Amino acid sequence: MLFGPNGAGKSTLLMAIMGFPKYRITEGQILFNGKDITHSSVDERAREGIGIAFQKPPSIKGVTLKKIIDILKEQSNSELDIERYIDFLQMRDFLNRDINYKFSGGEIKRAELLQLLVQKPTLSLIDEPESGVDVDNIKVVGEAIRKILDKDKHIWERNSSGLIITHTGAILDFVKADFGHLIINGTLKCTANPNDIFEYIKQNGYKECEKCPRNLLKK
Repeated sequence: MLFGPNGAGKSTLLMAIMGFPKYRITEGQILFNGKDITHSSVDERAREGIGIAFQKPPSIKGVTLKKIIDILKEQSNSELDIERYIDFLQMRDFLNRDINYKFSGGEIKRAELLQLLVQKPTLSLIDEPESGVDVDNIKVVGEAIRKILDKDKHIWERNSSGLIITHTGAILDFVKADFGHLIINGTLKCTANPNDIFEYIKQNGYKECEKCPRNLLKK
């Protein structure tokens, strides 16, 4: 789980990992499963097993959600019960609609997570899943993320991992994260229990986090 104030570099980090050309790596490497993907294209990284759910994905007129799902199904090597995923995320009525076009916030999130469920990436990058989602949708979103990350399986049986950006912390009520990280001004300030980090932020705000040179929980 990745916390941080607005403008801290959270989404930039996800976009850089995914390889979007707007973001240029000026120092260091991105290693994934032991392979250097620093200069790999977006599609190469997707084939390697990285997927992303955007906070604000674009609308794509002329491309239906069903078309995207069919493409992902062809690329996936897993046996998937896609029809069950569609019904679970309440997306059956959206399959023949242009992707994200005139979707509500909750509908957009569910469409993004449906694509990740079908892609079944090894690493899922999920940007603010609770953003723009109402109370009725947040539980469904949380359950979908749990499925994506194999949270219902024993830890030794899981084949998926994820990095979830949260600004409000609401997703913590539905997804138990193993680690929490805090980023401020493009720098990771601490790593600790995600619930403890969130409680500290709620009580003290990000301004206090900026003053902490090490683990904020040592204060």
